[in-house]
Amino acid sequence: MNIEIKKSKKPVKYQTALKFMEKRLSEIHNNKSNELIWILEHEDIYTAGTSYKESEIIDKSIKILKTNRGGKITYHGPGQLICYCVIDLKKRNKDIRKFISSIEKTIIDTIKSYNINTFADKQNIGVWYNDKLETKKIAAIGIRVSRWIAYHGFSININNDLSQFKKIIPCGIKDKGVSKLKNIKDINYKFFSKKLINILIKNLQI
Repeated sequence: MNIEIKKSKKPVKYQTALKFMEKRLSEIHNNKSNELIWILEHEDIYTAGTSYKESEIIDKSIKILKTNRGGKITYHGPGQLICYCVIDLKKRNKDIRKFISSIEKTIIDTIKSYNINTFADKQNIGVWYNDKLETKKIAAIGIRVSRWIAYHGFSININNDLSQFKKIIPCGIKDKGVSKLKNIKDINYKFFSKKLINILIKNLQI
C-alpha cells in the first residue's frame, strides 16, 4: 500500500491545501499518484462545512470561509494539528463509515498512548474527552467523498487558543465544550504526529 506522507513545518494557507488535495484526488482517480496523509497547521481561520447555519456564528465580525467538506463551523489555528488525507475508498469496499471509524480510532489510540482516555460519539462525529463537569471535543472530523476518493480530514487540539471557539458554536453543538491536550495533561507532545501517522497507516490497511 503506497501512501505518501507529507509534513509541512510552516503554516499552510487553507486554500493552498484544498487545491493540493483536489489535484491529488484527480491524480489518484487517473492512477497517476499515490494516496496521501498530510500533517500541517493552518493560520487562524474559521471554515464552514456544507451543513452549517448562520445562527452558529456568534461573533458576526469574523470571516467565515465556506468549504465543500462535510460538517459545520470550526476554527483552525497555530498549535492545532491538522491531518489531511486523500484516500481511495474503492480499495476499501467503498465504506465511508468504516473510514471515519478508522480516523476516530486512530485519534483515540494516539491520545491513549499519553494515558488520556477519549471516546467517539455516534450522535456527534469527532473525538471527545470527559471533563469533570462536561464533555468536551478534542478532535473534529470533516470529510468529503468524490469519485469514491475521500479527502479533507481532521484536526486535533494540542496547544491552540481555545478562546477562538467562543466566537462560534463549534460544529453546531451547543451543550458541549472544547478542550486541548495541553489542558488535560501538560506534557511534551513533540512526537504526537509521528505516533498518529503510524497508527493511521495501520488502520487504513486494506
